[in-house]
Amino acid sequence: MTKNDAINDINFGGPATYRIVVKGALSQDWSPRLEGMTITVTTSPSGSSHTELVGLLRDQAQLNGVLETLYELHLPILRIEEGAGSDQTANQGNVKMGGQQ
Repeated sequence: MTKNDAINDINFGGPATYRIVVKGALSQDWSPRLEGMTITVTTSPSGSSHTELVGLLRDQAQLNGVLETLYELHLPILRIEEGAGSDQTANQGNVKMGGQQ
């Protein structure tokens, strides 16, 4: 497989369900600004919080808008997964950021 074949196998055109995890707590009030994604905040016993956003986004432009909003809020992105909450495997399309596992 050539490099161009691998690039052609990537589909960025259609809707997909995404799971985005950020460091910090985000209020439910932000859901409309984040394309209606479901917001779940988890706090560890040590007191650190992580926010999980899950929702269907229509395309890469809408995903970019969500990521830009999170960036403007200074929330470090820990993980982005495509296919979360669907019949696909949890790791399919997985992108890990910031060295997180």
